[in-house]
Amino acid sequence: MEQSPIADMKFEAAVAELEAIVASMEGGKLELEASIAAYRRGMALMQHCQAQLADAEQQIRILENGEFKDVDRKLQAIPNPTEPQ
Repeated sequence: MEQSPIADMKFEAAVAELEAIVASMEGGKLELEASIAAYRRGMALMQHCQAQLADAEQQIRILENGEFKDVDRKLQAIPNPTEPQ
């Protein structure tokens, strides 16, 4: 199976492949060499994802004028501007 270059992968595709690698390794059916190759690929995917997340965080800081603000994780109803209040 031809593997995509990691540098070209979108975050979601990299996470999906990483999850598949973890599942195959947890299954314990890989031979030693395949396990080592999967581990290396998984580490590279993890680093790629971490870099993309750091980039996204930096973009958010720029949008927030350099201040990193905590996100309120409570579910909140977002008002619909087309509905009367």
